[in-house]
Amino acid sequence: MSADPYAADRSLVQDPPTGLAGMLRYLGPGFILSASIVGSGELIATTTLGAKAGFVALWVIIVSCLVKVFVQLEFGKHAIHSGETTFEALNQLPGPKIGKGNWSIWLWLLMMLIKPLQVGGVMGGAAMVLHMVFPSVPTWVWICLCAVSVALMIFRGRYSMIEKVSLAMIGAFALFTFACLAGVQYTDFAIQPSQVIEGLSFWNGVPIAVMGVAIAAFGITGVGGDEVMAYNYWLLEKGYAARTGPREETPEWNRRAKGWIRVMYWDAFLSMLVYTFMTVAFYLLGAAILHAQGLVPKSTEMVATLSRMYTDSLGKWAEVSFLIGAFFVLYSTLFSALAGWSRLFSDAFGVLGWLNYHDEKSRGRAIAFFAFFFPALWAVLALIFWDPVWMVLAGGAVTAAILLVVLVGAFHFRYRRLPRDLRPTPLYDLGFWVSAISIVLLAVYAVWSAVEKFQTM
Repeated sequence: MSADPYAADRSLVQDPPTGLAGMLRYLGPGFILSASIVGSGELIATTTLGAKAGFVALWVIIVSCLVKVFVQLEFGKHAIHSGETTFEALNQLPGPKIGKGNWSIWLWLLMMLIKPLQVGGVMGGAAMVLHMVFPSVPTWVWICLCAVSVALMIFRGRYSMIEKVSLAMIGAFALFTFACLAGVQYTDFAIQPSQVIEGLSFWNGVPIAVMGVAIAAFGITGVGGDEVMAYNYWLLEKGYAARTGPREETPEWNRRAKGWIRVMYWDAFLSMLVYTFMTVAFYLLGAAILHAQGLVPKSTEMVATLSRMYTDSLGKWAEVSFLIGAFFVLYSTLFSALAGWSRLFSDAFGVLGWLNYHDEKSRGRAIAFFAFFFPALWAVLALIFWDPVWMVLAGGAVTAAILLVVLVGAFHFRYRRLPRDLRPTPLYDLGFWVSAISIVLLAVYAVWSAVEKFQTM
């Protein structure tokens, strides 16, 4: 789509595809989120949880991937029928404003002061991988090179390029990970059906000792709060809202809106299947191989420990393949996260009146600025802390908190802003409420655990 996808241009209106083959041509926004999810959530947090807890917390990972998609769908539907960006929509939530910004925007900005730790940890992990492949080059040099390269890829990156690169980087590593999962069945660490059944028995609970990791993993795995918020931009830039057209009280508009929302459902659910299977694979590898040997990814030994999942299942020859795959899966998170963050912050600053997000030149300059600013910040944090696992888990806890803000927005979009003709089925609403209750229970449990831990100190 060559025209500005954020503009309400009636010339861009187009009927949605009706067949599966036609709909597949318009998939993509959800897979950009998958590129972001797989790096930090799956490779680091999920395997760390598996290494610490064994199989018992498998159900936490699966629930985390499945339940949050309904909140993502509410944000996506709102973007399609309204054409609003994420923060234009959140700025209409009920409640006080400070200046031009709704409370939700300022709260998000406050929480995002911690969130860079997570992506800084991913950048540090990617640099450690490169250092293992090329040990003559110091890790700090690789951190700097990662920061510069990802900035250059994003600062003028258009949607089509971001989508293609994201798909390419996660595809190859997904195939290799499943090969490792199959390979482990021919080793002493073969996964038994009884172990999987134990992991799916949620009534067994999660050991208190690993509850903090479980909460962080819940926040990171599947779509996190920031991924849900970024989804709107990818839908808009793919052209879903532009093809639906500005809101009209006509049967034709309702038909187009329902059709493009149906395409969005396919995009979200198919990408959910991809990252759910990837997540389960990573968790099972961590539980089967690392937990059995008492190995937990830590600090600068993270990459070497994670590589054991592959060398212990496929042999020493797999280490180089793992390192190459691990780099690309971590780098995909940097790439996708930067693409999303540069738009999120540009949009937020636009709503606050500091720039005009709907002006193509102003938006382009803001995205270019953040495309260089955030990699520099992530690099500095990686050089200061040198502990990717801790950094990723700290950011994951904040991601879980951001989900609460996202949940408030999702309820507002569903029950206050959704046109009557676009209301979903009771079965969909049931899924939405299960998603909402799960997120709230997670937040309550996180606070309760923190208070209990403080009282025992």
